[in-house]
Formats: sequence, C-alpha cells, structure tokens
Amino acid sequence: MTDSPSDSGTRVYDLVGIGIGPFNLSLAALADGTPELRTLFLDAKPAFSWHPGLLMAGTTLQVPFLADLVTMVDPTSPWSYLNYLRHHDRMFPFFFSERFHIPRREYDAYCRWVSGALPSCRFDAYVEELGWDEARDVFVVTHRSADGTVTRTLARQVVLGVGTEPVVPEALRGLIEDGAHTGRVLHSADYRTHRSRLAACDDVTVIGAGQSGAEVALDLLRHQDGDGAGGPYVRWLARTNAFAPMEYSKIGLEHFTPDYIRYFRALPESRREHLVQEQWQLYKGVSEETLAALHDELYERTIGGTEPRAALHPAVDIVAAEAEGSGYVLTCRHIQQDRHFEIRTSAIVSATGYAATRPAFLEGERGLRALVRWDDKGQYRIDGDYRVALDPRVSGGLYVQNAELHTHGVGAPDLTLGAWRAATILNAVAGRTVLRVPERAAWTTFGAPRAEGAEQEPVTAVVPATAVVPSAASAVPAVPAAPPVSAAPAVSAVPAVSAVSEEKRR
Repeated sequence: MTDSPSDSGTRVYDLVGIGIGPFNLSLAALADGTPELRTLFLDAKPAFSWHPGLLMAGTTLQVPFLADLVTMVDPTSPWSYLNYLRHHDRMFPFFFSERFHIPRREYDAYCRWVSGALPSCRFDAYVEELGWDEARDVFVVTHRSADGTVTRTLARQVVLGVGTEPVVPEALRGLIEDGAHTGRVLHSADYRTHRSRLAACDDVTVIGAGQSGAEVALDLLRHQDGDGAGGPYVRWLARTNAFAPMEYSKIGLEHFTPDYIRYFRALPESRREHLVQEQWQLYKGVSEETLAALHDELYERTIGGTEPRAALHPAVDIVAAEAEGSGYVLTCRHIQQDRHFEIRTSAIVSATGYAATRPAFLEGERGLRALVRWDDKGQYRIDGDYRVALDPRVSGGLYVQNAELHTHGVGAPDLTLGAWRAATILNAVAGRTVLRVPERAAWTTFGAPRAEGAEQEPVTAVVPATAVVPSAASAVPAVPAAPPVSAAPAVSAVPAVSAVSEEKRR
C-alpha cells in the first residue's frame, strides 16, 4: 500500500470515463470499435451492478431490448444484446418467448458480460480527485485501487458517468441516516436487501408514485396470503394527483428523440424548468402492466366481500416523520384538501427517485470545481455535444451523461437515448464522425413550423476546437500499465422536487 501518488507512466489517454453505469458502458462499447482512441473507464464498485435493490423476478425493462448499449446507433456491434444471447445460447428461448421488453435481471447480466469483456473497463477503482494540469494540457485523474495504491492517470478528455443518487423527502432524512432504523426506513434502492424483513412487518408504507413505488407495493401485496390475511398491510402514498400510467403512445415517445432535445435546448431556461415538471408522466409514471397487476391483486383480495389489507392515497405530502415505540408516525397533508392527518406504520420505503449530484472528486485544492462554469443554480452548463462549459484555460473536454435534464429534457435518464448520446460524445472526442447519428428521428414538429418556402436550416455536428484527432499509428492497447480506479459518486441530499426519477424508462 502506498499513499504517495505515482503517474501512470507517460501514457495520456484520449478519453477517461469516470463511472461505469449503462451510459458510460455504452460509450466504452462504442469506442471499442475505434482503435485510434486510447480509452479507459473507471468505477469504484468491484463489478458492474445496475439497481441491484430492484432486480426482482418478474420486473422488466421499460424500453424495448433494441435500446441496449449499442444497437440504436450500431446494430453491427459485437456488444449488442442479441450477440449476448447468442454467446449464452439463449437465442432460441428468447425468440420463442416473443419478448420485446426483457427481464431487468437479464439486462443487468448483459451489461456485466460487456463490462467484463471490454479491456478498457476497470473496477475496484475509486477516483479521489479530478484536476487540470495547465502545464501539460491534460486532466489528471487521481484514483485509488482496492489495495490502496494511488495513481494519477492523464487524459485529454473526460466523461462523467457517475450516475444519480437516491432522493428522499426532507422529513425522512434523519431517520434514514440514523443506523438504528436500517431495514425499516429506507430508499427503494435498498429494497431487495431488506425485502424479507419488510415482508415480515405488520404494516409497510410506500412513498412515491413512480415505477419503483408501484413495484415495491405490488411485491409486498404478493407477500400476503392468498386471502390477504397474512403478510404486511400495504399503504401506498404519492404527491401526484393520481397513480397514473406513463405516456407510452408511439407519438408521445418521440419526446425521447434527438429532435426533441434540439427543440428543448433552444427554449429559455425558465421555460425548460417548468416544462420538465409538467412532463412527469413521461418519466415518472407507472407502466400500465404494473398498475393492472396491482388492481388484479386488490380485486382478488375483495372476493367474498373481504376488505383488502391495503390502501392507496394520491395527492399526499409527507410533512414530518418520527419514531414511536417500535414503529413510526407520519404527519401527512392532503394537498388538494389542505388537511393534515397522521399515519402509524411499522416500516417506510421511500421510492422517491434519484437526482444528479456534484461528485466529491471535483472538490479539493486541485479539484476541477473552480474551473467549471456553473449556472445560477449550481448546475453544469452543457452544450449540444454534452460538453461542460469550463474556464478558457482548460483546453480539454469534460462531458457528462445523465446530468443534463435541465438542458436537454426528459430523455436524460432514458435508456433509449443512451447509445445516441454516447455516439454524439464519441464523435466530438474523436473530432470526426465515428458513428453516424440521424438528423431526424421524429414525425412530430416540435416548435412553430417554418414559413412556407423557407429554407431548412442545416444540421451540423459541432466539434470542439480542442477535440482530439489521434493518428492510428499512435494507438496503443487500452490496457493501462497500472490498475485504474473509479469513482464513487458523492451522496448528497437533493430536494425531491428536483429529482430526476429513473422510474420511467428503466
């Protein structure tokens, strides 16, 4: 073990990705077909994992399997979901199952297969600091390996894919942070870990109207006996006016296209913020199948006139929460009636979504935070290539994935756009069109139509002047001399109103 950092030789990577979730893994997979680029992707976890707390049997992706890591921009890639099936002798079973929306657990297995096979992906790596070396014109990524070795890796471009962090109502934060309540007051991200304990409780309250909240409520209902006598009483609360299905019409889904992103980016900032709140059913609604399954479970419970041991309460805000004996008291307000009431429960699951946070590795004496041009709300300023605005002294490019809801709209956390966004970043980093991306993908005209006879504005890819255009002769294997390390995203409390819920289209 050493505490004195050492540079990883003289090697300078063209691109270093921090965090290996689906979005940076998509970029790694697409870059694998670009041999002139030296790439490295780092993650603090020991192996790839994707929402492990919600990988329950029977849950499926909310996007078709074509929205894998690569297919939407490169269906010939060896890292497609179909190729995963072929390698695991599952092509015929998949064909006969006639699935368009695949099991969530298999999507996780597919991503683990890709991440384990790509030489550019390094796990058990914790990024401690990201800075800029003005003398050498490179980013410096300081990371610690599992054995404690500290290394500095140099990069011309960096992409942040550190994911989002769970968001909980202010009233619950104290209870969740208090270790005495572990397993009884938790975010849905940890549901699977404490599932057995929750199923043994007398009464469980689930908070949040999105897909996770619906799935947790449904799973708890299914822990009840056939007649509903055993298992926990299940209560589902939500701030929304209804437990509503997500927008899933074919035309409605065109909000998840590059066309809508271009339209959204051109709107005034104040209008963008308001519009995202209005569009909650595009990314925070519940699948119709899950709502139907919940209704069916409740219907079964009422056969013979029996009252179900369950309750659904929309338009409810959590005002306060405190421990009482072996359980908890929630002080609630019905938003429409402006009436307060109390709920007593044995356990609480907060399925209240996720939000982008500022990574801890940007802080520190040599951290990049001071060189980032933040907006008035402390968020990244992001251009059409997903590049963050930086101080002019920084010639390298810093890119982000799934941190741009405020600038690019509701498609930010959506898997459908993952490969397209990764290809956009890859083209910008390479300084050329590595992968062609469509100029038009929607039938919908977002915004006012052009006047008749007006010429169509050309759609051009903006390539930063500092983009790296390495020669093929300079390429070296993507395997680093020293084991790299990835960053664990900083846990930070974010008001629930700003949460980027990954409930929709997960």
